[in-house]
Amino acid sequence: MTPTSAPSPGLFIAFEGGDGAGKSTQAALLAQALSDAGRTVVRTREPGGTPVGEKLRSLVLDHGQGEIDAKTEALIFAAARAAHATQVIVPAMARGEIVLSDRYADSSIAYQGAGRGLGNDAIFQLNDWATSGLWPDLTVLLDVSPVSGRQRRTAGDNAEDRMESEPDAFHSTIRAAFLELAAAHPDRYLVLPAGDSVAELARVIKHQVMVLVAGRA
Repeated sequence: MTPTSAPSPGLFIAFEGGDGAGKSTQAALLAQALSDAGRTVVRTREPGGTPVGEKLRSLVLDHGQGEIDAKTEALIFAAARAAHATQVIVPAMARGEIVLSDRYADSSIAYQGAGRGLGNDAIFQLNDWATSGLWPDLTVLLDVSPVSGRQRRTAGDNAEDRMESEPDAFHSTIRAAFLELAAAHPDRYLVLPAGDSVAELARVIKHQVMVLVAGRA
């Protein structure tokens, strides 16, 4: 697997990691920092980001949708991603904007390729085709243990969705898959321990992104 990002005046940054890693929090902080620096930011998420993507999100994440086998699950995620890339990410980057996505294709490689046993190469090829070869300029991986992730996402009255409620063994496989992806592609990954303070994580992420922004100036 040799993903490459498409040349563009904009930037595409994905936040990855296990459920409960704090991706949304860091994406929001980075969006604010970039906006304060005068950059136009598009925040989005997967599955979702488009009307059809949000409908597919409900199908694949909500409980009570009936049985969803591994291949169907992978295809639903890829379909939502195809719309997301074509309708949201690529146009925003063409305008010179910075896209921040809460999850992208590496999540499918980790969850369906490794977690569901469909094979990393097969899921890479599926998503490379679905997105016409669009991959992030930077992937921020917030590494969290399954136990810590579950504690975070079930705090208060929060309920787990269909993927989150998988057993810890499944989430351990996901974590290992993400770390393997990061090791294989160090040029586009920033790996950080999710247990660090929110402020410290935000500082490191902002610094790395500003380096990329300067390189596109």
